[in-house]
Amino acid sequence: MVLCGRALLRKYGNFIDNLRILVKGGTGGMGLPRLGGEGGRGGDVWVVAKHDVTMKHVKSKFPQKRFVGAVGVNSSVRALKGTPGADCVVDVPVGIAVTTDNGAKIGELDREGDKLQVARGGQGGGFRTDFLPAKGQRRVIRLDMKLIADVGLVGFPNAGKSSILSSVSHAKPQIADYPFTTVRPEVGKIMYPDYKQISVADLPGLIEGAHINRGMGHKFLKHVERTKQLLFVVDVSGFQLSFKTPFRTAFETVQLLMLELELYKDDLLDKPALLAVNKMDLPDAEDRFHELMQQLEHPADHLHTLPEELVPERQINFKHIVPISAATNQGMEELKGCIRSSLDEQAEREIQETAREKLQSLHTLSSHSVRYRQLLPPEHTVD
Repeated sequence: MVLCGRALLRKYGNFIDNLRILVKGGTGGMGLPRLGGEGGRGGDVWVVAKHDVTMKHVKSKFPQKRFVGAVGVNSSVRALKGTPGADCVVDVPVGIAVTTDNGAKIGELDREGDKLQVARGGQGGGFRTDFLPAKGQRRVIRLDMKLIADVGLVGFPNAGKSSILSSVSHAKPQIADYPFTTVRPEVGKIMYPDYKQISVADLPGLIEGAHINRGMGHKFLKHVERTKQLLFVVDVSGFQLSFKTPFRTAFETVQLLMLELELYKDDLLDKPALLAVNKMDLPDAEDRFHELMQQLEHPADHLHTLPEELVPERQINFKHIVPISAATNQGMEELKGCIRSSLDEQAEREIQETAREKLQSLHTLSSHSVRYRQLLPPEHTVD
């Protein structure tokens, strides 16, 4: 944690995803007792989502300043109604969750132009307040960036997520053969021949216990919340973080990933999900993949072999399971096609659901109108 003026920054390298800042509405203007004049209202503080802004921009633009609305103008003989103070507008990245310092949710900024009032200006002095102005609202808030992407890569360290992102997009994440290569989110774009673009986020690798904030824990899981779909990535040969931790087969790895998401926030398992089984270029990979497919087809027959604390309550029904090798590009085109297909299906379902909701709303409105006409006396009925 780094203290900078009034802002606390949590960052990985140069990546900042959390700001704790002080916001204060402007004080109202003084009233004018002898003429009944009313002072201007103090300015509010707003946060506004902008695509071309990062948390780093927010920090550098206001390194040691509070975010304060302007003071309202006093009432005077020339202007009995004082002019309101100017609002303080803070540009922030799209994809920000705003909370109070104790964690209460104020709102979210998911689209360009979304805005939230985070501190109210004080009322100007007037007759009801003996012409004395009120101070503006003052509080500490948190700006928490939760990455927005179409697809989020979910996997344990060294599963090959960074290699996959590099292979399917123009992103160039750091890649190495040791855990925790990714220490900050990376986002790449898959470009399709019809110019469709799909954003894919490579997120820091999970470890067992991430849901209780072990490792990068919540820093990872909060970003998963803001992706449309999940792409699980597992090593077909299994996974072992270090010689001090147990070895996990590919099937056990899938179960542990589900468990970490479930324990952090159960509704993450409701997201559409795909599974990429990586490193198919290794010896015996085909046999291991065939075994994994059998286990995933009938998970109940195999879950009893796992310790009870490692078994998730719910199973994800993967929309696509694709064997790949990020090292040799085996299966990468198929994976890109499956990602596109899954997102297109989801978009179509959302369109249909929106249409059904609108139709239901129209039916409800129509039935209320008919009921109202039936209650009218005959002489008030309009043909």
